[in-house]
Amino acid sequence: QVQLNESGGGSAQSGGSLRLSCVASGSGGTGDRHCMAWFRQGSGKEREFVSYILSDGVIRYADSVNGRFTISQDKDKNTLYLDMNDVTPDDTGTYYCAAREISHSCSRMSSWYPSWGQGTQVTVSS
Repeated sequence: QVQLNESGGGSAQSGGSLRLSCVASGSGGTGDRHCMAWFRQGSGKEREFVSYILSDGVIRYADSVNGRFTISQDKDKNTLYLDMNDVTPDDTGTYYCAAREISHSCSRMSSWYPSWGQGTQVTVSS
């Protein structure tokens, strides 16, 4: 399985911005056909879908972040990004990168992804 390593978390004030990165390594990186996604988990909450990107460019967002967050990837660097703009305290949580290799589709279900990063903390204050 591919190994994933997130970075870029930290603190921001409401209305601010953060950029998260996720570097994929091992098992050929993300390969040519893959799905990569971001999930998040707030304190005492279940892990929830944020966004995914398929290798052919198909992108989806959760309604709660649509229009504020942007997912992208640099295939040459095997890196996934999440640009978070106009953040609110509700965006606070641990953000996880997830991946499924050799895939022609993506899913909003966390159980669908076999590879996960260790998570990076995002804290937004009002």
